[in-house]
Amino acid sequence: MVMACAVALTPTHGHAEEGFDTEHIFGFMIGSDVGNPGEREFQSQTTGRFGKGGGTYRALEKEIEIEIVPLPNFRIELGAVASLHDITGVPDIDDRRQLNFQGASLDLRYRLLDRERAPFGLTIAAEFHGDRIDETSGAKGRMYGTDFTLAFDRELIPNFAIGALNLIYQPEWARFEVAGQSEKSSTIGAAFAGLVRVRPDVLLGGELRYFRQYEGIGLGEFSGQALFVGPTAYVQLSERSRLTLSWSMQAWGRPAGSGGNLDLVNFERHQARMVFGINF
Repeated sequence: MVMACAVALTPTHGHAEEGFDTEHIFGFMIGSDVGNPGEREFQSQTTGRFGKGGGTYRALEKEIEIEIVPLPNFRIELGAVASLHDITGVPDIDDRRQLNFQGASLDLRYRLLDRERAPFGLTIAAEFHGDRIDETSGAKGRMYGTDFTLAFDRELIPNFAIGALNLIYQPEWARFEVAGQSEKSSTIGAAFAGLVRVRPDVLLGGELRYFRQYEGIGLGEFSGQALFVGPTAYVQLSERSRLTLSWSMQAWGRPAGSGGNLDLVNFERHQARMVFGINF
């Protein structure tokens, strides 16, 4: 991954007139572009997570988002999430089948470097979310967290291939309603993506993401790790609408204190995402 990221961020000669807009082309990652001042977008994002260490595990999240760009290089996104859980016979998770309003989110992004004027694009993003339903177990409570991301990207071949790197830190705090139990956790990660233009309105590629989870928001005791890999497709449906499809499988992982080649305690076996957006 280090070698791939070094290649992705190495300057190349020349630049295409048309280029890429990386704001929405990735599935589970983000690009450095944030849109132009005055832009407004509606976005529908559906995320599925499937498979644990045993039994049946299905979790779906539907998020509706409104994005605005009030100032150059600065984007604001407001979102509301509903979740569906179908869990039966999974170790350490109660059985449940439920559909609930999960919570709300605020996503702020500021672009520090523009690819047009710098060797690579760089954006810092912070997504704040407050939930009443735990996204993994579906248990009720109060959950708060922040996703901090540094997003780098660069055109590897002008107007044909783009590479991106995300560095991630996710502290979370939860207090569950039934037992009154509090939990704190944190996750760090690095993700790399590459996409190529196969048609003027179609991009194909893949994403590779590595995560390490810890107890406590300050990266305390190690809990587990996982590596996800899978394909991504982006389609520009019209001048104002778009669709992104992504799927990832856990290719390798290991929970703390145990062997095996997958961590199905802290992570899922499969993850999928579909994002539809339209300018208005």
